[in-house]
Amino acid sequence: MTDMDIPRLVETRTALHQLAEHVIAPLRVQETGNEIALTIIAGGFATPPLPAGGRVGVRGTSVLRADPDGTEHLAPIRTLGEAADHVGLRTLPVPDRELAVDPDAAALVHAAHAVGAGALTRLRAIATDDDDVSEVVLWPEHFDVAIELGPADRRATYGVSPGDENHPRPYAYVATWNAPPSGDMWNAVGFTGAQTEDLDEDALLAFWSAVRAAL
Repeated sequence: MTDMDIPRLVETRTALHQLAEHVIAPLRVQETGNEIALTIIAGGFATPPLPAGGRVGVRGTSVLRADPDGTEHLAPIRTLGEAADHVGLRTLPVPDRELAVDPDAAALVHAAHAVGAGALTRLRAIATDDDDVSEVVLWPEHFDVAIELGPADRRATYGVSPGDENHPRPYAYVATWNAPPSGDMWNAVGFTGAQTEDLDEDALLAFWSAVRAAL
């Protein structure tokens, strides 16, 4: 995506983030009592299967409600209120607002999450018992897909973000839980750790493996 497209990407990412944080995750809390973590699906993100069956989420530029039998109901993204109504959220915790979602920008956000989830799954597969690795989840507060990995003295969060206030474009990161060693590797902006904008899945695995070895 070119620099001229950055405002469009930021606007779309912000809208999708608001849906994740203020509609999709609260619906999961409504149905489970306390669970907020989301998961990556084809072309978007969603809750894991809900206790009564089905799930809700976002696919492309639509709000998704899936029945227990797998039947999907899609509604175009327009406002937080309409999205809440579509998925069955009983209370909207923030003022209603219009959401601007560009199809190309949405595809880039969803692709960043998808490649991140794929690479993180591969990273989990080579973790050891001592790493005490967590599941791959999409956290609605920061809108990043991530895992936690490593023993206490080298533990870190490994993830991919579609961007934030310090990063206009999608990026991958390692956020260390302790002060990292000295060196040029620790180039993160806005947090302690390392980052890269190379989101090829093989490159991500190599990046995370190199950072992990340096801790």
